[in-house]
Amino acid sequence: MMRFVAAICALALCACAPDEDAANEETPVSEVAAPTPEDVVTRITAEQDGQTVEVALHQRFAVELVGVPTAGYVWAPASLPAFVQRAGEAGGATTPEQSQPGFTGGNHWEVLMFVATAPGTGELVLEQRRPWESDEPASQTFRVTIVAQ
Repeated sequence: MMRFVAAICALALCACAPDEDAANEETPVSEVAAPTPEDVVTRITAEQDGQTVEVALHQRFAVELVGVPTAGYVWAPASLPAFVQRAGEAGGATTPEQSQPGFTGGNHWEVLMFVATAPGTGELVLEQRRPWESDEPASQTFRVTIVAQ
């Protein structure tokens, strides 16, 4: 009887072991583009954190970041150059699965739009935080130097 139980346990463990071919396959990532409006001239991405970006005067530019608004964490300006004003925002799913009925949670696009109203150079700082946790440090910070011409 003990041999029978041991054999069943061994079979069960083999069934749970990962398939070597499956372990070596890359999981395809299907990203959804940020929902940035077509009239936005310059799109700034997370990869440009810490860089300098030139923007045109009086034309909208956007910062496209991924956040977790379903957990309360949202991106918001911590400081704006004097020559930059808010000019809208958009948000949406980052994966096709998030559009399915019943899907909850996950990361989402947060697109913050701005316009440069005068020439200048200054740092735009965005922070991701829960707005009601004003005493807590930001969970993430994004910085970009804006050069408006």
